[in-house]
Amino acid sequence: MPFSYVIDKKHRLVISTASGCVTFAEVIAHQDGLLREPDFSPELDQFLDATRLTTLDLSINEARTIARRPLFSRTSRRAWVSADPAIYGMGRLIAAYNELSNAASQIVLFYDLPSALKWLGLESVP
Repeated sequence: MPFSYVIDKKHRLVISTASGCVTFAEVIAHQDGLLREPDFSPELDQFLDATRLTTLDLSINEARTIARRPLFSRTSRRAWVSADPAIYGMGRLIAAYNELSNAASQIVLFYDLPSALKWLGLESVP
């Protein structure tokens, strides 16, 4: 399973984990799964651990589609962690498309876990 997630209501956080090769259909399925969760709220923050992601198989148009889907609120803080330059770059592209959309949230990319956690106001992943 390329995506898994946990909704931590105590910390108001969605913890998403991506591994292996992830396709457009799998990203959409992950987003759809979150939207179906009774504990999900657009006001939650998100920690996306992409450190075990090897390939993000998306076209530019697919990245734009993902970024423009209304999922999180404008006040949501979303930290994406990946040390792989190609995956980090694709994440930055998605973040840029998100910033330009009507569905914008606060997406920041990080190369390391401690920086992402600090930005989210956490000491560790719950």
